[in-house]
Amino acid sequence: MTKLLLRALAGETLPVPPIWMMRQAGRYLPEYRATRAQAGDFLSLCYTPDLAAEVTLQPIRRFGFDAAILFADILLVPQALGADLWFATGEGPRLSTVTTGEEVARLKPADQIHDRLAPVYETVRILSRELPRDTALIGFAGAPWTVATYMVAGRGTPDQGPAHALKDRDRAAFTALIDRITEATIHYLSAQIEAGAEVVKLFDSWAGSLKGRDFDDFAIAPARRIIAALKERHPHVPVIAFPREAGERYIGFAHATGADCVALDNSVSAEWAARHVQVDGCVQGNLDPRHMVTGGPDLVAEAQRITRAFRGGPHIFNLGHGITPDANPDNVALMIEAVRSA
Repeated sequence: MTKLLLRALAGETLPVPPIWMMRQAGRYLPEYRATRAQAGDFLSLCYTPDLAAEVTLQPIRRFGFDAAILFADILLVPQALGADLWFATGEGPRLSTVTTGEEVARLKPADQIHDRLAPVYETVRILSRELPRDTALIGFAGAPWTVATYMVAGRGTPDQGPAHALKDRDRAAFTALIDRITEATIHYLSAQIEAGAEVVKLFDSWAGSLKGRDFDDFAIAPARRIIAALKERHPHVPVIAFPREAGERYIGFAHATGADCVALDNSVSAEWAARHVQVDGCVQGNLDPRHMVTGGPDLVAEAQRITRAFRGGPHIFNLGHGITPDANPDNVALMIEAVRSA
């Protein structure tokens, strides 16, 4: 096993951690903006395999990251389940809403998503052929809670209020929605692996708004189901879980879900996470994305501090959230140099 990312995910402590960035294929790169313009709109970019593969490859060519992550979107799964999906210019994604048990029942069965998602699998096949030999390929999906928040509200919300309201008003209907998304996610990630993904990641961007029993039921339990099913079908494929802003609930998350690696946001310190989370295995993270905008000595110091904090165990260097469109590509190169020289 020579790919650094796979070695870290297998539990190896490496002298230099593998590096990639969430949203590394994105609007901060001029070549991405050019390809996006060629595609015409965001969904066309996601569903045109040659172009989706091209934007996935762009940051690899420019920076030599240790991993590429498939270019797609977490809301393709709700669309494949029958929700209407469109992107409002300047406002982000919009979905037709699912707010009752009857509307959940009208969604497509979880195993009938593949016709819509076939272009995504073709993108994975292209990437598995075209990536450099030492670059790992990561597939991904949104975790059920986060996907459900968009399906209930029809859009992103600051506090995930509509999903919390449905969960509290009609827990049976909300649980049925989570179950449908969970099953679809198993099918989706399994198909990505069959197409060539070597690692898969579950993005639970809004996990931090779940507390107590709700965190157990809607963040931990669906992740455990998904990971167990994937391990049964693909026992050698590692899974990264990202319950963003989980705080203290990062502790034990790998054990509770079966994840091979827990990705950390930048609201927890690397030193704390080394003591409480990395003891269970590989961690990923967790530089504040604002350093990709501001750069300078602070970026170098923070990147090296994080690298040193996690040097006692398996670690994948990454940001604590996705890189922002106003980031400077020169700062990405500076970050990589800082980590590799730490």
